[in-house]
Amino acid sequence: MNYILFDGPVRNALLPFTFTRPVADIRIGILTIREKWEKLLKTNTSVITQDYLADKFPLVSAGENILIDASYIPDPGLAEQVEQLKPGEAIYHEDNIIAFNSTEARADADLSTFRKKNISGEPFRVENTWDIFSKNKEALQSDFELLTKDRESMPIPDGVQVIAPENVFIEEGAELFFTTLNASNGPIYIGKNTLIMEGCHIRGGFALCEGSIVKMGAKIYGATTVGPYCKVGGEINNSVLFSYSNKGHEGFLGNAVLGEWCNIGADTNNSNMKNNYDEVRLWSYEEERFRKTGLQFCGLMMGDHSKCGINTMFNTGTVIGVNTNIYGSGLPRNFVPDFSWGGASGFTVYALPKAIESAKRASARRNVEFTDTDARILKHVFEATKKWRKG
Repeated sequence: MNYILFDGPVRNALLPFTFTRPVADIRIGILTIREKWEKLLKTNTSVITQDYLADKFPLVSAGENILIDASYIPDPGLAEQVEQLKPGEAIYHEDNIIAFNSTEARADADLSTFRKKNISGEPFRVENTWDIFSKNKEALQSDFELLTKDRESMPIPDGVQVIAPENVFIEEGAELFFTTLNASNGPIYIGKNTLIMEGCHIRGGFALCEGSIVKMGAKIYGATTVGPYCKVGGEINNSVLFSYSNKGHEGFLGNAVLGEWCNIGADTNNSNMKNNYDEVRLWSYEEERFRKTGLQFCGLMMGDHSKCGINTMFNTGTVIGVNTNIYGSGLPRNFVPDFSWGGASGFTVYALPKAIESAKRASARRNVEFTDTDARILKHVFEATKKWRKG
């Protein structure tokens, strides 16, 4: 069977993260949504996404396709229902389409004649940017069970103090030195070829994905995910870093999401709660206004390739677009548009050629190729976000 994950109706609610990737490639828990589906379906998938992303994330179609709304996070039961779909059948939750079997590889296929199958219960879904951290505990537990079932962890090294070792899994090549792991409140997953330096204190749930580093003396609270090839330090609480992003120094990051290729300067802090304990509002690209989150704790949302200088301060509920560069004293406003350069005293436009050149240099440092396709994606985002920038 040919499986296709499509962006679905919540794509715009997940900006700025979906400016540079399909919904399927959002990381929550240990794996991306695409990786979860592929593990459970035991096959590769492709995506239907925005036209400007299609060169990097191509569609593979066949005579018979099962299309899945990528905002739905699978469990074994849902994956089995999807596998059993016959041609002309569709799975719904209430009025929302989850998956359907079609000869057309189109997310907007006419389903009026399809046989409707409803699922019971409330499906696990990512519908808002803040869901990525607020639902990370559940996703992390699910991924831990999926990845470690019927497998044996590498031994816990001497000098590492552990509470609830049955909830700790260490992959091959991981190094841990004189650290404490408390997995009594959630699992701790230590990925391949990772490094946890001396004196770190980590509480689950926690995932350190392949090739990532926790620097000396870090204090990490669950539920936190450090994606592949990231570096983290200081204090982190209930945050998700996608991949190739750094928060390597002292300072606090809490109830936050960082995309790819982000860098947080030394002694940077974000607030995650308002002084009056009020509900946090967050900028919505979709509605072009600040909207309620229903959360008392909500910190920083930072799009790909964005960076901040030392001692930067972010207010509660701050959204940073793609490819911004923030520095200086004071608190920047709660929404910094994509391709902005500056700080609390004001912003100018981060010129596209300079932004692309910086992205190339960052990629080269990690031996990752920054392609012409990547440049075209950034150019599209630059043009699409002009209305929110000055200049």
